[in-house]
Amino acid sequence: MNTVSVLFAGVGGQGIVLASKILAKVAFDSGYMVKESELHGMAQRGGSVVSHVRYGKDVHSPLIPFGKADILVSLEELEGLRYIHFLKKDGTIIFNENISVPSTVRPDTGLKYPENISETLKNMGCILMTINAKEVAKDIGNLKVENLVVLGILSTKIDLPVETWKETISKSVPQKTLEVNLSAFLKGREMASQANRRNNVLE
Repeated sequence: MNTVSVLFAGVGGQGIVLASKILAKVAFDSGYMVKESELHGMAQRGGSVVSHVRYGKDVHSPLIPFGKADILVSLEELEGLRYIHFLKKDGTIIFNENISVPSTVRPDTGLKYPENISETLKNMGCILMTINAKEVAKDIGNLKVENLVVLGILSTKIDLPVETWKETISKSVPQKTLEVNLSAFLKGREMASQANRRNNVLE
């Protein structure tokens, strides 16, 4: 099989590293060679966090070349725009409608948070799947599981066994939070299965 490349982008505190490690373990346990790499911008909550995950029969590098990511998982809007150049021409963005304004965006700097990022990305020709994962996580009862909601969506876009996903999640999160994490994952899968009827807006 061809190498599958998934780029995760977001900010500190959103569970980017956990999400990418779960994908890497699922792919490995499914019999594939896996390579991953993480990049932390500011070493604090709210700083940029990016993780590359690549799997396949024979993977040579952990880093995704520009224009070669099959899927960009954007847990924060500006981070999705920041790393769009990694996505291939017909790639998919799983776009979480979550705004975390960087500390550099202040009146005294003259910098502004971009408006209508989802429309900008859509106009670039990629397949855009939008979701407000924080609201979904809130409804489930734990704001910390928005990354698992997004992983549920991702799991419907790549060919890895759902049971392996469940097993890996059960080994990757504290047992006291297992039920809510699995609920978030399954909710994401459910929403993704209905997305085609709503123009890829997951509600």
